[in-house]
Amino acid sequence: MLKNLFFIFLLFIVSSCGGGGGDSSPTNNINNILSNATTESGTSAPISGESCSLYQTNIHRCNLIHDGINRYYFSYVPPNLDTTKSIPVLFALHGYGSYASRHLDYTNYMPLADENNFIVIYPQGATTSTLSTHWNIGGWTSKSTINDLNYIETIINLVKDKIQIDETRIYSSGMSNGGYMSYHLACNLSDKFAAVASVTGSMSFDTFNDCNPSHPTAVLQIHGLLDFVVPYNGNSGSKSIPDVVDYWVNYNSCNLEPNRVINDNFIVFDTYENCLNNLNVKLIVHPEMGHDWPSIYSYGVSASIEIWNFLSKYNIHGRIN
Repeated sequence: MLKNLFFIFLLFIVSSCGGGGGDSSPTNNINNILSNATTESGTSAPISGESCSLYQTNIHRCNLIHDGINRYYFSYVPPNLDTTKSIPVLFALHGYGSYASRHLDYTNYMPLADENNFIVIYPQGATTSTLSTHWNIGGWTSKSTINDLNYIETIINLVKDKIQIDETRIYSSGMSNGGYMSYHLACNLSDKFAAVASVTGSMSFDTFNDCNPSHPTAVLQIHGLLDFVVPYNGNSGSKSIPDVVDYWVNYNSCNLEPNRVINDNFIVFDTYENCLNNLNVKLIVHPEMGHDWPSIYSYGVSASIEIWNFLSKYNIHGRIN
């Protein structure tokens, strides 16, 4: 079924030839806490104290030493965060060779966070002598010595030391290598993550072969058929997108045939339903998209909106709305 998407792509090419187509609010108190934070976390993670400072309005940069390496992350706290309600946390992971600051700009999760009362964490990947900024997911990053699983867990512990987050609603999303890392978290740190989303990412063979989630996990994959960096059909360093989706469909005991919708732009929305804990696995495939983060303006679909609308339906126990 998934491999038939290439026939849909060909249909698209043929058919498109014919035409175009400063107060004392709770949030300010939290921001003050973040600005003045110098923390020794309660976690057993190998870190030195954390120091946070204001980077942009409502965005803080937090620096720490983890495993002897200088690391940092950005945190966005909505200006009207309601601390009397559930406060989910969304991790947003950049791609290989990229930076958290750039990912912060093009994902633009901030308006969604404002509207939906969640915090966004943008961690920065590390470098090694042989690798640019990256997330260690085994496979093609196997030369890395960076312990990113522990780094992400450390950030969770640091954030929850400062803000009473909903620990059942921690999510991960990512672009490219960040998408690989989101799957890596779902496989290896699933006691912390409720659901994950990947844009132009996949699963490395190491992640795929060793995946051991502790609970049914909702998964969203967004991919383009013109992605030649992380090809839809896979390559020597990546599982194919059909293989990735099949893994999660089978692991979650979902219906094997999706509920398929193809919109006017020939974007395919496949939703695998009736999974354990009433969750879904979803695949969005764009026939004209390459290795990119889609927006409404660029591709007629917003990855950021699709991700939040999907992930927010679940906590670590399954569907909540």
